Amino acid sequence: MKLQSKICGVKDIKTLNYIINHKYPPNFIGMIVNYKKSHRFIENKKAKKLTNIKKNNINYVAVLVAPTIKDLEKIKNLNFQYYQIYDQSPNQIKKIKKKYKKKIILALTIESIDDVLKYKKYENIADIILFDSKGYEKSKAYNHKLLLKIPKRINKMVAGNIKIDQLEKIRKIADIVDVSGSLETNKVKDLNKIENFLLKIKEINEKN
Repeated sequence: MKLQSKICGVKDIKTLNYIINHKYPPNFIGMIVNYKKSHRFIENKKAKKLTNIKKNNINYVAVLVAPTIKDLEKIKNLNFQYYQIYDQSPNQIKKIKKKYKKKIILALTIESIDDVLKYKKYENIADIILFDSKGYEKSKAYNHKLLLKIPKRINKMVAGNIKIDQLEKIRKIADIVDVSGSLETNKVKDLNKIENFLLKIKEINEKN
């Protein structure tokens, strides 16, 4: 199976157009739409403008931390295929999925194996389960070996300060790799780093 990729925290048209028009684009592009602590946060107007850009076969992902009804209502008509949600119970996720008819990336933040095993509560609800670090906007790392015991049936996305030279190892434990901070210079998306990342994904997939 090929390693899929997600570039998260896209917030400007230049970067988005570069990614969309790349010869080897990612499978997912994430936008931070309700978490104002992040330097990658974008207002609703900007999100609407970005998601209206034709994206070919790429999935647009709304990244939401403990979203309120108000948050969800603000973005319900935007062109997102997935909602990536942190800090919500299984029942809350079920209600969101049913009401807004979006695919769900359920995000768990990981420090220990107990955090990893929480996936069991969501595996029949979420379309993808994301195993991220506790850092949220700070791009922290954790021990990805904690994920080795997760069954192959789980569609796994992995994030947490992942560097390009780690992608070969990530491929062995994840279906999708999610990067953001490692593609930035001074908290701004760096097109050269994005280029290197996308070419590395291509190289890995050609070898396997």
